[in-house]
Amino acid sequence: MPITVFDAIKGNIRSFLGGAEVDLVAGTQEAFSDDRLTILKTVTIEEQPYTFTASRLYLDFTSSEERFCKELLTAFTALYEGFRQVGYAAHFRTALLASIMDITVARSLRGDSKKGFWPIQQLVQLLKNLSYQRYEDKPATSGFIVHRTTLPELNKLLRYRKHTMITLKPSHAISADFFENPLTYRFIDGNNLFFVANILMQVTGVIRTSSSEETNEVERLTHREIFSIVRSAGAGAFAVKVNESSEIEIMTTPDKLLVRRKGVWAIFDPDIIRSFLKGSIDETSADDLLWTVYALSKLRHGTVILIYNGTARKLDDLKKGYVGGDDAIGRFLISRVKGRHIGELKQAGTLLRILSSDGMTIFNRTGKLMETGFIIDTSHAREVVTGGGRTTAASAASFFGKVIKVSQDGPVELYHDGRLIYRFG
Repeated sequence: MPITVFDAIKGNIRSFLGGAEVDLVAGTQEAFSDDRLTILKTVTIEEQPYTFTASRLYLDFTSSEERFCKELLTAFTALYEGFRQVGYAAHFRTALLASIMDITVARSLRGDSKKGFWPIQQLVQLLKNLSYQRYEDKPATSGFIVHRTTLPELNKLLRYRKHTMITLKPSHAISADFFENPLTYRFIDGNNLFFVANILMQVTGVIRTSSSEETNEVERLTHREIFSIVRSAGAGAFAVKVNESSEIEIMTTPDKLLVRRKGVWAIFDPDIIRSFLKGSIDETSADDLLWTVYALSKLRHGTVILIYNGTARKLDDLKKGYVGGDDAIGRFLISRVKGRHIGELKQAGTLLRILSSDGMTIFNRTGKLMETGFIIDTSHAREVVTGGGRTTAASAASFFGKVIKVSQDGPVELYHDGRLIYRFG
């Protein structure tokens, strides 16, 4: 029975773990003997042992993914124990499918505290409702910074970082009618204006962030300044917002995002992409690239990026052409950025524009731009690859280096040796 019920939520868990294979089996189980990397956890349900497994190739699981699986199994066990009555299995599967990921998100955000689950869940549900709302044909957006420190300490931090805090006295509890007044989501938009709340979800003020702290579009889209506030707002602090794409983004430390996109929760964990790119490019360039990739995903701009492991001469052999052909102006513009480093391009605001243009963008192992608008000759791939234009190009290119692909509808995919090995969103 637990296995049958677990099957109802397999899809959501696989999606959250980037496409990893997941299962729940009776009894205890040893780790796989092949090349698969695994999470292996045993739980007791109805006094019987069951083993949860998650496995994928190439990419090890991060500590965030392991913690999330632990919270999910705790929630699954607790819910299952509450639905033992015969004849209600379908009711339980329905409730589980609708709620298990929300419960796991709320549990993971409350940290070590035994309290605070329900207020966090209320806030998540409130923002889920807001994500469906529009005002004068525009998506409603808003945001909260939830601190775990005292207000005087938080005020000191904000003054140091040149932000403005407007204190609300008395505090206001977050309730189901919190967003009845349009000003709560038209004025406090979750961009540079956020509500401030404690872990009991009492709003104690409003923060206006200093726009001077964010130096480019990528840093704004990836909330670099909000992350810096969360890191200093007490252990277990987090920020949450509904963005312009009607997605819920939850910012936790250190610099991880829980994202509810198209009704499904996913985790954008930089450590996954860092692990993927390790040995192919330096760590600083990898960080600049991965956050630009997340920005493209939010903006719904597609791209294919190859970290090429060969020489410029060998790259010429892979070239089928350029987007726009040999247009003189296009080639002149590309010549002005070729050879520049990822960090330099990001700081100048150019990297986002380059990657959102058509064709493949290629960097070498030192992080310097080799080509952009590049069309790869897929016949050079060691195996036949098929799919849409970007998928085919990404699969073929991944025989010659690490490939990151962003689809036009948002998902981020990692390719290695002609295979898709991870998917976010």
